[in-house]
Amino acid sequence: MLTNFQIEAFQHDLLYWFELNLRDLPWRRDRDPYKIWVSEVMLQQTRVDTVIPYFERFLDKFPTIKQLAMASEEEVLKQWEGLGYYSRARNLHAGVREVQENYGGQVPNSVKEISSIRGIGPYTAGAVLSIAYGIPEPAVDGNVMRVLSRILLITEDIAKAKTRKQIENMVRDLISRDNPSFFNQALMELGALICVPRSPKCDLCPVLKHCRAYRQDVQEELPIKGKGKPPREVKISAVCLIHEGRFFIRKRPDTGLLAGLWELPNQEGDIEFLVAYLHSEYGIQMTNYQFEWKHQHTFSHLQWNMEVYSMDLESCPTHMIGEWVQFHELDSFTFPVSFQKIIEKLKSRFQSISNGK
Repeated sequence: MLTNFQIEAFQHDLLYWFELNLRDLPWRRDRDPYKIWVSEVMLQQTRVDTVIPYFERFLDKFPTIKQLAMASEEEVLKQWEGLGYYSRARNLHAGVREVQENYGGQVPNSVKEISSIRGIGPYTAGAVLSIAYGIPEPAVDGNVMRVLSRILLITEDIAKAKTRKQIENMVRDLISRDNPSFFNQALMELGALICVPRSPKCDLCPVLKHCRAYRQDVQEELPIKGKGKPPREVKISAVCLIHEGRFFIRKRPDTGLLAGLWELPNQEGDIEFLVAYLHSEYGIQMTNYQFEWKHQHTFSHLQWNMEVYSMDLESCPTHMIGEWVQFHELDSFTFPVSFQKIIEKLKSRFQSISNGK
C-alpha cells in the first residue's frame, strides 16, 4: 500500500487533472442525489455517449422522485426502451417508490439506509453518497478496478468478490476526505478516458509516476479477469401475423428474461416448432407464411439467432391474448432491443406495401 505522503501526492495529481479535464455531463451540473442515482443506474453496462440522450429524456419525463414514483411501470419502461437490461429500470422504479414512501422523497445519506433500498448495491450507494453528499465512501466499478489494478499492481482476479472487496478497502484508504465527490469521479473518468482496457494512454496519464504496473511494463496485462462462459446460442423463430391491416403483438410474462415487454409471437427452434406452437396455442394453420429475414441479438448469456416470418390471416382467433395494432400505434408499446429492429423493418416493409410503393 502507499504511504501517507504517496497517497496525498496521488490525490493531488488525480484531482488536479480532473478539475482541468472533467467532461460537461448533464448529471454533473448539480449534486441532486436523484439525478446522480438515475445516471449511475443508466451507466451500468452502457456507454456515456449512449446514456446522455436517455438521461435527458428520462428527467424531462420524471424530473422528481415523486413523479417517477407515481408513474406506471409501462411508462418507465417506455422511457427506458433501447437501453436494455430492463431490470435496472424496474429496480430503480421500485427503489424510488421506497424513498418516496419511507423517506419523504429525499434520498437517504447514510450507508445503512441507502443500502437497504431495492436496486442499490455497494457501487451505486458509494457513488450517490460521495458525489451528492460528499461522504467518503468507495464507488468501485469496472473502470476503478482496472485503474487500481494497474496503479497498485493487483494481480488477483477482479471477477472475484474478494478482490472487489479488497479494492473497495483500498479506495477507503486512498479517497480524499476533502473532496470524495471529485475523487471517485476522477477515478472513473481516468478509467473511461485514459486507463482504457486496451492500449492505455500512459503518456497522457496524470498519475503515471504512481503506477506500479507501468514501472514493470505490465499495464496491458492487467487487470486479471477470469473468462466468463460464451453466450449460449439459441435459435428463435418469430412471426408477424397480419389481419385487416393490423398485426399481433403479445406481452412477455411478468418474470424472467425481458419480463413485461412486448414482442411478436415466437418459439425456440426452427419454423416447424413455431408452426406447431401457433396451432396448439391459437388454432392457427401456418401454411402460407413468408420468410422475411434473419436477425441476431446477443445478451450477456444468450445469443438469439432469429428467423422472422410473416403471414396474412383470413380470420383471427378471438381467444388470442395480446393486442392487434396498426403500425402507428406501436409507439405506445415497449419492445426489447431484440425486437425493435425487427419492428422497424416490418413497419417500413408493410407501410411501403400499403402505400402502393
